[in-house]
Amino acid sequence: MPAAHTACMTATPYADFHARSLAERDAFWAEQARRIDWHVPPQQICDTSRPPFARWFVGGTTNLCHNAVDRHAARRPGDPALIWVSTETGQEKVYGFAELQAEVEAFAAMLLAQGVGEGDRVLIYMPMIPEAAFAMLACARIGAIHSVVFGGFASSSLASRIEDATPKLVISADAGSRVGKRIAYKPLLDEAITLSAHKPAAVLMVDRGLVAFERVAGRDLDYAELRRQHAGARVPCAWLESNSISYTLYTSGTTGKPKGVQRDVGGYAVALATSMDWIFGGKPGETFFSTSDIGWVVGHSYIVYGPLIAGMATLMYEGTPVNPDAAVLWRLVEQYRVTVMFSAPTAVRVLKKHDAALLKRHDLSSLRALFLAGEPLDEPTARWIAEGLGVPIIDNYWQTETGWPLLTVAHHISGVQAVPTRLGSPGVPMYGYDVRLLDEQTGEELTAPNQKGVLAIAHPLPPGALQTVWGDDARFVNTYWKSVPGREVYSTFDWGLRDADGYTFILGRTDDVINVAGHRLGTREIEECISAHAAVAEVAVVGVADALKGQVALAFAVLRDPGLASPALEAEVLKHVDARLGAVARPSRVLFVSVLPKTRSGKLLRRALQAVAEGRDPGDLTTLDDPGALAQVRALLGMSNG
Repeated sequence: MPAAHTACMTATPYADFHARSLAERDAFWAEQARRIDWHVPPQQICDTSRPPFARWFVGGTTNLCHNAVDRHAARRPGDPALIWVSTETGQEKVYGFAELQAEVEAFAAMLLAQGVGEGDRVLIYMPMIPEAAFAMLACARIGAIHSVVFGGFASSSLASRIEDATPKLVISADAGSRVGKRIAYKPLLDEAITLSAHKPAAVLMVDRGLVAFERVAGRDLDYAELRRQHAGARVPCAWLESNSISYTLYTSGTTGKPKGVQRDVGGYAVALATSMDWIFGGKPGETFFSTSDIGWVVGHSYIVYGPLIAGMATLMYEGTPVNPDAAVLWRLVEQYRVTVMFSAPTAVRVLKKHDAALLKRHDLSSLRALFLAGEPLDEPTARWIAEGLGVPIIDNYWQTETGWPLLTVAHHISGVQAVPTRLGSPGVPMYGYDVRLLDEQTGEELTAPNQKGVLAIAHPLPPGALQTVWGDDARFVNTYWKSVPGREVYSTFDWGLRDADGYTFILGRTDDVINVAGHRLGTREIEECISAHAAVAEVAVVGVADALKGQVALAFAVLRDPGLASPALEAEVLKHVDARLGAVARPSRVLFVSVLPKTRSGKLLRRALQAVAEGRDPGDLTTLDDPGALAQVRALLGMSNG
């Protein structure tokens, strides 16, 4: 029998491995804790004495920056660490680990000089530039708590975050850029500070020379000048107790008072180190490329901390998937020999509108896998990109709150059988996650295959997940742990079902359910059906208030060939839904648009679509990539309403 076959026959089934991670929790995570450097080893692996709170690696002291930068700089100082590419400004620069450490120490010295110390908050409002990564790592180095706000956020949204985080210092830049359009940050920041009840003591400005801006005397500091003053500074890492706060990150779409997800130090470092090995298969000296933004959790976990902790080079990209052309991402894969890539289904759907031959223009032989997350991955999109790239396409599901994948497939665990991918499903529960499907009305656990329920996680959440909501333990408990009747479990607020083989399928948010004449329908199911039509490139479905039925589904579709848009094609798509899901799931209309409203990071703004369709104010649209997208929707709705 061939050796490979023998190894497969003797490997542990993943289900058994996962079960061990729950049954022998402390022993399991004690083994994983060896992946990082500890100044003082943990004295207790998990403290669950105050549920639903959990404390990981209690008594151990460590530092995120040390594990991401210093330990690699000592062994491999010249190896690439941070690769920055901006197709907006035509700049590219590679920082080795030693060079990255020098930049971070200089930045840390600047922070200390401004009186920022352990436990102080620093708010970062920046584009995708190296200084943003330096700032995050410098905060981690000295024990300051960073809170990154997506660059270009509206002043009112930024003000609410400043008010909640109460930062001593804000770090920003003159502008970001999107397809050549300059987005001035300073006026937005100045207005936000005016609106906020909390006034930061100082603002540190990185001047990229993109737009002119005015400085506030006595408050605004010049990064370039301070960088010259502190060049060559040596700032040791602060050894922090594992449960010290590393950062807060405000969840997108929050209404009312912002909800700051609070993360620890030690648990997060261990979780990322483990995921980089077992989930992503990344190795020291290789290159990881995430197309996300540091304003979102993917940017924290898999642009900045995760790849660097693993000793990989991380590619930080300022640009879009289609500028200067739709092959730019693959040019970067070839140029920097990217081995693992992380993007979003939306980005792939954007690429689907372009010539598939562009996927073959560059040498992608270094690329082992493309991971996709951020929203459900439909089968047509997965098949298209898999055929185009010829590498595994691996879906994964997680949240700002979990910090790392909750559902995916793990291919790289030594001695454990690889879990094959399954189209339409992000995969199976990852080690450490005790995932349940529960009846939303009774809290009863659903164990039979293909039953639809709320996806939940039993206490304790694994390392790397949120500790609490910043400054509001009661909100953490009441929001996440009290929503399922009779059960104290963490609710993801997503519908799911599990097939007979244990694969979970995500059916959409529990608050994205359409109630049509008493029938509860998930928008995800209707979107999946419409996107399977050969003419459709991408689609969004929202529920719209209806006097007769309570709600009706309304679909917005982007066609592969816009010239095909016609009443006949709309009727054909509606018939397609009838045949697959039944007449009850048929949208009231399918409106053909040239572009869907998305944020600059590629998130689809379904809530804005729904608001416009119902004649309501769509709210803050600062992050909207194409302002014309909603105008087009308004025009179409006006036409359809006669």
